[in-house]
Amino acid sequence: MQQSELSFFVSDDEAVVAGVDEVGRGPLCGPVVTAAVILDPSRPIEGLNDSKKLSESRREALFDIIKERALAWSLGRAEVDEIDQLNILHATMLAMQRAVAGLSVKPSLALIDGNRCPKLPCAAESVVKGDSRVPEIAAASILAKVTRDREMLEMDRQYPGYGIAKHKGYPTKEHLEALAKLGVTPHHRRSFKPVRELVENLPA
Repeated sequence: MQQSELSFFVSDDEAVVAGVDEVGRGPLCGPVVTAAVILDPSRPIEGLNDSKKLSESRREALFDIIKERALAWSLGRAEVDEIDQLNILHATMLAMQRAVAGLSVKPSLALIDGNRCPKLPCAAESVVKGDSRVPEIAAASILAKVTRDREMLEMDRQYPGYGIAKHKGYPTKEHLEALAKLGVTPHHRRSFKPVRELVENLPA
């Protein structure tokens, strides 16, 4: 993916563009993590792509390169209690707002992966499948995924038996069986149906 692909979205050569992406909308546990990245045209990064299309080792390598070479980058998040209170969509928008607010360089345009934009102090445009089309969004997807995956590994150490290191909190058969057997941790999203039903069926 080359920087020139941005021309489809940005007509102003002077625009300061931030790419924004999230990881963790679908899992039953843990936060939703977002990232915002402004790339430096003078320090190009080879191999940027949708984080899901890269190997773990490649994501880890790019994670450090992005942080080193980007003009600015920032992480945002929404915790489990915020997800349960707001719902996952609104919590994701909040986490994206936090990521953009944390940038040390203020963008003139934010390109958001997906089909919805949070309210931001700058112009914003959603880009469907942006993580495989826009370098800034690809970089954001890598920062967000590596950050969240590392947290899931730590959660797995704290709560063995759920297989979190493997499924990263997603509702796999292994995860659902572990929930039924071991119960709900403080990190599980009680507003999500499989977890909610377990909690509702607990003996009084």
